Amino acid sequence: MADMPTTMTSSRPYLIRAMYEWIVDNGLTPYLLVDATQENVEVPNDYVEDGRIVLNIGPGASRDLELGAEFVTFSARFSGQAMWVTAPIVAVSAVYAKENGQGMMFSDETPEVGGEPTAAPGVSGPSDDGPDDTPPAGGAKKRPSLRVVK
Repeated sequence: MADMPTTMTSSRPYLIRAMYEWIVDNGLTPYLLVDATQENVEVPNDYVEDGRIVLNIGPGASRDLELGAEFVTFSARFSGQAMWVTAPIVAVSAVYAKENGQGMMFSDETPEVGGEPTAAPGVSGPSDDGPDDTPPAGGAKKRPSLRVVK
C-alpha cells in the first residue's frame, strides 16, 4: 500500500465554492467578508470598515469571478468605476447569503496536522428559535450578521 500524505490542502477554497454554488442555486446573493488587512488583498479602500470589507460576488455584480485554490478574483464596479478585486483565500472570513445571513464563517486558526481542527467552521442554518426580531438599539438599521450554530 502506498504511503498516505500526512498533510492535506486547505478545505477553505472548496467550502467557499460549495457555499457560493448553494447560495446562487437558491436564488440568493452571495457575499464575501474579507479581512482587508491581509497581504495581497486588493479592494477599494473607500469601502473598508474596521479592516474588513463585504463584497457582493453574485453573477449580476461581478465579472470573471474565479474562486481559485489560492485567490478569489473578479472585476466589479464601485461607484461607477471598474476595479479588479483580489483576495487570498486565507483573507476570506465568511461567505454568506445577503438575504438571510446563512453561510459559513472561517476561523483564523489553522488545524494541526493529523489532528482535529481547533475551531471548526460553523454553518448557519435553520434553527428552532427562529429569526431575531428584536429591533436594534437607537433605531439604527440592523446589519446582516452570521452566527455559529453548534
